[in-house]
Amino acid sequence: MTLMLTGTVPVPLPLDEIKPWNATRQMLVCTSVVDEAPEVKTFTFAVEDGGWFRYMPGQFITVELRTKDGDLHRTYTVSSSPSRPYAISITVKAQPTSVGTRWMFENVRPGSRIRAYGPNGHFSLMLHPAKKYLFISAGSGITPMMSMLRWLFDCDPGADVTFVNSSRRPEDIIFRDELEMLARRMPNLTIGFLPEMRSAVSPWGGLMGRVDRHKLALLAPDFMRREIFCCGPEPFMSAVSGIVRSEGFDMAHFHQESFGASSFARPAQMEGEERNFESTSSALTVTFLGTNKRGDCAPGQTILEAARNAGVRIPSACQSGICGTCRVFKRSGDVEMRHNGGISQQDISSGYVLACCSRPLSPIEVDA
Repeated sequence: MTLMLTGTVPVPLPLDEIKPWNATRQMLVCTSVVDEAPEVKTFTFAVEDGGWFRYMPGQFITVELRTKDGDLHRTYTVSSSPSRPYAISITVKAQPTSVGTRWMFENVRPGSRIRAYGPNGHFSLMLHPAKKYLFISAGSGITPMMSMLRWLFDCDPGADVTFVNSSRRPEDIIFRDELEMLARRMPNLTIGFLPEMRSAVSPWGGLMGRVDRHKLALLAPDFMRREIFCCGPEPFMSAVSGIVRSEGFDMAHFHQESFGASSFARPAQMEGEERNFESTSSALTVTFLGTNKRGDCAPGQTILEAARNAGVRIPSACQSGICGTCRVFKRSGDVEMRHNGGISQQDISSGYVLACCSRPLSPIEVDA
């Protein structure tokens, strides 16, 4: 017998009796929408047919939004913890120019169904365990930090963590109440808020201004001895990395999350191979087996570009080899792929490539 929760989501079976959500596209059902701060909402989802979520705290998922103008794919960091596996949450901030996020604000309600891919990403303390952590974030960059802190609260509440969050105004601090609650329950957690300006809406008597060497030393005096995780707008991350680097910090222990990297950002020497797609002087044929279509891929073009020119739909979001949404199986041929962590070595060995950052070196066939 299947019980129902709020009439839409099945109550899940025990974990050992159901399969975890995997990296393929699956349908999720929204179970709640919560306002966190001005223009910030948390959307929580369950697997439509029952299941549990397996991921590392700090990873991200890609959601597929069926708008009236066509499908949009947007990548969002997970803010929930894998220690609570029956649901997954994303906390998103709508910017003035946002399209996908605005659509979610206006259309996603409890009971709404959305397809999603993931999880992906390497920004996680699970990959860099340490005795002492510094989480430093700005704006919605707090979300992967919150996922990691929630995991520590459930699994290692005695962890030594300093959490510094920068915001524009005091009322813009996301998760402020929960962070203050966790600081009371985790004996070695220190919270430091750093709003840039005062506000009549939410009085503030603490430290203010943009992050700099002096403020960082006040909020995290021993930052040189901590594993640092940084996430936020690019100028913020550049400022933080510049501060710690100038102090002689070992940058092997500095980790930052960014969705703006170039798909060819890493030099060829790091991969132990030469870049040679420029030597291809004529278009190469890409056969899309799933749709029985063919397209020409001009020199330097990606499989994704060839697919669009041929009228073949391959879902994509970041288009820089990070999110893994455009993963396709390559049946034959050779490509040069320059990704930014959006695909595992196991998948590569199995024959998968990311269409957004793979350039054919010969005629190829892909399942798309």
